Amino acid sequence: MPAPSHSPRSLRFGRVFFGAVLSLSVSLAMLPAKAVEPDELLQDQALEARARHISEGLRCLVCQNQSIDDSAAPLAKDLRLLVRERLKAGDTDQQIEDFVVARYGEFVLLKPRFEPHTFLLWFATPAVFIVALLIVVLAYRRRSAGAQLAPLSKAEERRLKRLLEDR
Repeated sequence: MPAPSHSPRSLRFGRVFFGAVLSLSVSLAMLPAKAVEPDELLQDQALEARARHISEGLRCLVCQNQSIDDSAAPLAKDLRLLVRERLKAGDTDQQIEDFVVARYGEFVLLKPRFEPHTFLLWFATPAVFIVALLIVVLAYRRRSAGAQLAPLSKAEERRLKRLLEDR
């Protein structure tokens, strides 16, 4: 029995479709999953919203690349509970952030404060980008300026004509 034949077009469509499905699956799997457990949630929706807002700005000290809201680490859970306890005690968002920073250092903030000792963090990337852009622009200008050739002198034209005739 002969093997079923597939046209190149249908094979190409199958590959593209498979690639799209795989890409979508990977993208969905990489969406952040919130690690907040039901027993942590506050009954007051306004306080819970504030807790989530504060938690999104605090770094998990175990994972270091996730907020405490996204991390399932025990320390992140402790910090989420601490934030909620301080909210119930009546602290403002700034007081809670200051308390956590005083306890764990500024590294706990996912977005560093805009202060003189953090200027390098804020300005290094834009500065490097601007310098790189200037280098590219200058290199392009040099290249395009070098591409313009000066016209041949009369002597060079005669010599070129002789060389071409000798061929």
